[in-house]
Amino acid sequence: MGAAALAGCAPGGKPPLPPGELLGMNVELGHRLRDGRFPAPSETRKTGVLIVGGGIAGLSAAWTLANAAVDDFLVLEMESEAGGNARAGQSPLVAYPWGAHYLPLPGPEAVHVRELLAELGVLHGDPAALKPTYDERYLCATPQERVFRNGLWDEGLLPQRGIAAAELAEQKRFHERMDELKRTRGRDGRRLFAIPMALSSRDPEWLALDRISFAQWLADNAFTAPTVRWLANYACRDDYGMACDQVSAWAGLHYFACRDGEAANAAGDTVLTAPEGNAWLARGLARKAGDRIVTGALVWRIEEGKSGVTVDVLFGEKTVRFEARQLIWAAPVFVLPRVWPAIPGELKAAALAGDYAPWLTANLHLSDLPEERHGAPAAWDNVLYDSPGLGYVSATHQLIRRWLSGTVLTYYRALHEVTPAEGRRLLMDTPRAAWAEGILAELERVHPDIRKLTTRLDIFRNGHAMRRPVPGSLFHGQRGKMANFKSPCITLAHADLSGFSLFEEAQYHGVIAARRIVDRKF
Repeated sequence: MGAAALAGCAPGGKPPLPPGELLGMNVELGHRLRDGRFPAPSETRKTGVLIVGGGIAGLSAAWTLANAAVDDFLVLEMESEAGGNARAGQSPLVAYPWGAHYLPLPGPEAVHVRELLAELGVLHGDPAALKPTYDERYLCATPQERVFRNGLWDEGLLPQRGIAAAELAEQKRFHERMDELKRTRGRDGRRLFAIPMALSSRDPEWLALDRISFAQWLADNAFTAPTVRWLANYACRDDYGMACDQVSAWAGLHYFACRDGEAANAAGDTVLTAPEGNAWLARGLARKAGDRIVTGALVWRIEEGKSGVTVDVLFGEKTVRFEARQLIWAAPVFVLPRVWPAIPGELKAAALAGDYAPWLTANLHLSDLPEERHGAPAAWDNVLYDSPGLGYVSATHQLIRRWLSGTVLTYYRALHEVTPAEGRRLLMDTPRAAWAEGILAELERVHPDIRKLTTRLDIFRNGHAMRRPVPGSLFHGQRGKMANFKSPCITLAHADLSGFSLFEEAQYHGVIAARRIVDRKF
């Protein structure tokens, strides 16, 4: 599929496109690892722990070290700011997300998430309570979500209007089955689908679901109704950047059955969010690290010794050599073989065994609220049923006590229609104007006046947004070799160790990595 077909072509007679930028991860700096030719180190610095990667995993490792009174550490981040997929932008009107934009209510197993929320003052009282109370400013304001189908908005994620009784019955059966799976435990006593996923049951009967696709599981269990299949496909596109026929059935079911958090002052399906998406969580983690976060730092060589690690880092055109007693690798694992020449063979194979979903985000700055089609009222998450994009979230939805003349809509799109390599090529080669025209044409079906209201439209490209949980990759492939890797001086910490990218997974691996180092009493 060509760029024009995927992004959309500008038709004649349309008004000029709004201004904006084509943004994204620092591809030029990252590709220097592929091209090589780095200057020799010009100085040497020493530190106790070097954390490579300033996303949620790296920031969680720093947060854990700081809470354990370890202050001899540095976080090195290649981008111009930390936060990874949880970064945000700021307009004169409101903050808005560039990536991850919500956190489900954490269940009892997500103890580290609850501890963080308590520290940030968002969870009140005992973090271990079955139904904690949460700060209402972070509980998503109602209505939380709606879906656009056949010219009308329906409240919730599953369309109800014009749906036959038999299909509505299948929707009900699907939800009942997911609720049943939430409660079911394997023969080892663990919940089948926990979050973080490392705490899930290892019952072989259920792990066998990893060998088939989610689409196959749906067919095997007689879930064939169009709206049910659409919901499954939407979920996989939303969390994994893939269609349900590309996703491991275990991962697909995990999406629906892992989230069991409750609150004393909200329904269980309520999410925690803010205008800036999950950037408030990233900032909360980063606060403990303070000025020990160093940005614009490209790690290009790692050498492990008997009592420490030597790490060469590019800053601009200057290489600084760091000598650290411990290293936490909290960057995507596919990069590790490029910077660690002596990486063990099994770890190298595991790191390179998976691929990553390419992803596109756009922020549309509107001078006023757009014209609404009929049906359910405007929500925080506005999902498009029959559309290439997933829909958009409204940055001003949480600001219900303030009257604002405009808003920022954050549009999301997974490029699952093409191979990951082709998706990355499209992200690199497609002009901003083509993406912008395609997005506006798509949203005009929903908001006819959106083109004239959009004063700015920025595009953000992420070629390696998240590890793809394809069938066989979670429990019957190489992932376990990464999750179980042990070395005297190098510890891995990234959501890649789970095989898919969620805040809870990244935080878990960052915390566990840091605790291992603290326990070593380095």
